[in-house]
Amino acid sequence: MRLRTIDLHEIRVRLRHPFVTSLGRTEARGVILVRVEDEDGAEGWGECTADENPFYSEEWVDGSWLVLRDYLLPLAAGKSFSHPSELAGLFGHIRGHRMAKAAVENACWHLEAQRRGIPLWKLLGGTRDVIAAGVSIGLQPTIDELLAKVENEIGTGYRRVKIKIKPGSDRALIESVRARFPDLPLMADANSAYTLADTPLFEGLDQFGLMMIEQPLAHDDLFDHATLQRGIATPVCLDESIVKPADAVHAIALGACRIINVKLGRVGGYTSALEIERICREAGVPVWCGGMLESGVGRAHNIALSTLEGFSLPGDVSASARYWEQDIIDPPVTVTSEGLITVPSGPGLGFTVDRERIEHLTVRRESEPV
Repeated sequence: MRLRTIDLHEIRVRLRHPFVTSLGRTEARGVILVRVEDEDGAEGWGECTADENPFYSEEWVDGSWLVLRDYLLPLAAGKSFSHPSELAGLFGHIRGHRMAKAAVENACWHLEAQRRGIPLWKLLGGTRDVIAAGVSIGLQPTIDELLAKVENEIGTGYRRVKIKIKPGSDRALIESVRARFPDLPLMADANSAYTLADTPLFEGLDQFGLMMIEQPLAHDDLFDHATLQRGIATPVCLDESIVKPADAVHAIALGACRIINVKLGRVGGYTSALEIERICREAGVPVWCGGMLESGVGRAHNIALSTLEGFSLPGDVSASARYWEQDIIDPPVTVTSEGLITVPSGPGLGFTVDRERIEHLTVRRESEPV
C-alpha cells in the first residue's frame, strides 16, 4: 500500500435534536473526514471524532485539523506500508492527538480491506455478522420528557439504554426510569462529573440494578475509581480514563472498573483498540463500543469494531436517523425491531460514501498529494 493522496474535508452537520451531557450542549457538529487513495486508485475513509471544544478530551476540531494538515498527512503521504498497523509506529513520536491519528490509520484499514476485496470487520478478526445496538439519551428538560424518550427508544427495539447524569440530575432520573421500566438494561453516564465525596450517591444507586455507571470520576484517574468500585456493587465502566492499552492493564490490575468502553478515536485507532480488546478479553473484562456523535463514516467503523469477540455488550452504535436528517453513507445505518444491526458483507466498510453529499456539506478542505 502506497498512499498517493490524502484529502481532508471538514463538514458541518446539524443534529436532528440537541444532545446534552454534563460537558455541554451539542446542536451541530464539525466533522473532519480523511480520505486516502493509493497508487491504484483505491480509497479509504476515516473520521476524526474530536468535538468542537476541548471538553471531552484535550482534542478539538481546529486543533486536530492543524495536526492532520501540518504533521500527520505529510508523514503518511507517499509512504508505502505492508499493513495499516504500521501507521501507529509512524505517528508514535507525536504525543497525544489520538483522534487525529485514528482518522488516518482507520482510513488506511478501510483502504486495505478494499484492496483485498473483503469486509473490514473480517480484516480486523471480527466474529459476528450481527451486533446488538444500544442507545444514549442526553439530559432532558424534564423527567417526563426523559421517560418519553426512553419509551420511544425501547419501542424502536434498542436493547440497552444509557442516560446521562450530572450533579443535581442523577438519582431522581434513574429512580424514575427504573420505576417505569423495571426490567430495562439501564446504565448511567457521568462524563467525569463527580468526585469520591459523592460516594454515598453511588452507594444509593446500587438498589436500581444498573448495568454500569460510566466514568463517574475524573477523566485521568484510576486510583479513585478503584476506591469507588470497591465500595459499590454496581460495575464501574471506564471511558475517558482509557486512552491506550497500558491504561487498560493498569485499570484491571487496580480493580478500577469491571467494564471498559472502547472508542476508536479516543484510543488512537484500530491498532490500539485491537490490543485493548485482547487485554480485556483475556482478563474476562467485557468491552463495548462507545459513540461520539459520528457521521456515517465513523458509525460504519464502529460497526466493524463491534464485531470483535470481546465486544459482548451492546454499544452506542445506533441508527443514522437518530442523529441526522441525511447521513453521508448509503445506505444509512438502520436498527431492526429486535435491536440489531446487520453487519455489511461488502468489501471495506460495506457502505458507499456519498461524495456529493460531502461536497455539499464541506466548509474547508486540504490535500496532501505526492
